[in-house]
Amino acid sequence: MNKIREYMNRNMRQYGMLIALIAIMIFFAFATGGKLIWPRNVSMLVRQNAYVLILAIGMMLCILTGGNIDLSVGSLVALVGAMSGLIATTLGWPDWLAIIISIITGLAAGMWQGFWIAFVRVPPFIATLAGMLVFRGVENIILDGKTLPLLGAYEFIGVRSIPDIAPKTLPDFLHIGDLLRLENKPEFLNVTALAAGLALSVIYVVFIFFNRRSKILRGYEVAPLGSFIGKAVGFFVFINVLAYWLSMEEGIPVLLVIVAILFVVYTFITTKTIPGRHLYAMGGNAKAAELSGINTKKMMFLVYSNMGLLAAVAGIVNAGRSMAASPIAGVNYELDAIGACFIGGASAYGGIGTIWGAIVGGFIMGVMNNGMSIIGWDVFLQQVSKGLVVLFAVAFDMWSKSKSKVS
Repeated sequence: MNKIREYMNRNMRQYGMLIALIAIMIFFAFATGGKLIWPRNVSMLVRQNAYVLILAIGMMLCILTGGNIDLSVGSLVALVGAMSGLIATTLGWPDWLAIIISIITGLAAGMWQGFWIAFVRVPPFIATLAGMLVFRGVENIILDGKTLPLLGAYEFIGVRSIPDIAPKTLPDFLHIGDLLRLENKPEFLNVTALAAGLALSVIYVVFIFFNRRSKILRGYEVAPLGSFIGKAVGFFVFINVLAYWLSMEEGIPVLLVIVAILFVVYTFITTKTIPGRHLYAMGGNAKAAELSGINTKKMMFLVYSNMGLLAAVAGIVNAGRSMAASPIAGVNYELDAIGACFIGGASAYGGIGTIWGAIVGGFIMGVMNNGMSIIGWDVFLQQVSKGLVVLFAVAFDMWSKSKSKVS
């Protein structure tokens, strides 16, 4: 027990945010009379917050370099949507070509900002503030104040789910719709979602087991056995419960698949690759990192180029969810992404933070938004609540840092 307690104290930031997410979900589940956890609302939670999660992944990399942020991502999301509307709707080109050109547009915009930040040494705050104004202006020039519809592939990405490959049957012993007091009790379960959840949970448990064994053989410190078992069981149950909930609606949203793939890819990059270690080194001490041989200019260029790429993906997702390219798209999206990172445990000084934390922070904001909307809180009161949560998250970071220095 002492080892587990010691391990939890060392990882207080990571587990604290996860506990906070669970506590917030329980609170709003009771406050909304259980409506928050209805299958439809869970599915909508994923779809409505996918853009935040995607942007938060890229923003976390920016913050890791030394507390830097990108203020232009909201405008870039809107610009990518405008490019999609221009190519797919106005010009009538195929959707797949419009998506490719739109993603290249976002990547080029990120490279443009990366050039000024990395090689001209313009502070990221100033460079991305200029980008925010430029991208928003170009987007408005393209759309000319009009909203252009986007269907086809965009609709599939934004609002559709993975098709079920099994017959639509529902064994009575699997149905708990009555216990959940669902308004529209589903007539079947999406078997594809159930199978995917079981397969992913088994793969996860096997992966962390062999990862832990590998660390032990190489002499690395690992989590206590009790903590490891609790983590494995907790995530196994969570994945399968989420899969069951989604199976009672339309199945696994396409957006959830996109977010999951990005999560795995960027978690691997930040934890298992040399560039990932360089990011944390830059955030710890940029000058020391440069003297140790890290090409900090190249890293900054890649980080902001990557942010442009992920903003483009978020732009496609956002356009698909709304099924339109709108002149007012992307407003305050950068604030949502930044807030998700800091809520998820990123340090305001850089060098500390995880992709997992950014995802947890994004879901905390999403649960708060959905819960307060269901309850009927005023939209301005919702903004006040989110602002206070971000403030307290950063204050907690400062407090934990000062405490560690004293100890």
